[in-house]
Amino acid sequence: MTTHQPVNIVRKLSEFDEQWAPRRIARVNDYEVKIAKLQGEFVWHAHEDTDELFLVVSGTLTIRLRDGEVVLGPGEIYVVPRGVEHCPQADAEAAILLFEPAGTVNTGDAGGDRTREPVDA
Repeated sequence: MTTHQPVNIVRKLSEFDEQWAPRRIARVNDYEVKIAKLQGEFVWHAHEDTDELFLVVSGTLTIRLRDGEVVLGPGEIYVVPRGVEHCPQADAEAAILLFEPAGTVNTGDAGGDRTREPVDA
C-alpha cells in the first residue's frame, strides 16, 4: 500500500549539514526536486542542455552572471537559462530548492572536486 505523505522542506534541511551537496526530495516526471545548503562561492559553470531553477528557502543567494548578478531572498526564484554561465554565492549559509532534469550535474560543464551526485534526503 502506498503511503501519501507531504515532504517538509524545513525538516529535511535540518537533517544534514553538508554544504554544496544536493539532496533529492521528490521526482516530477523526468525532473528532480533537490535541496541544498550553500555558503561561500561555488564554481563558474553552465548547463548546456537545461535551465536551472533556484528557489531560496532561507538566507540570501547571489547568482553571479558574466553580465551582472541576481540577489535572491527567501521565497524568491530565478531561472538560469540553459547555456548561461553562472556562479552561485552565499556570504552566510543559505538553503535552496532546485528543480532540474534528472541527471543534471551540479557543476555543469565545469566538473571538478565539487561535483556531487544527489542522494535521497
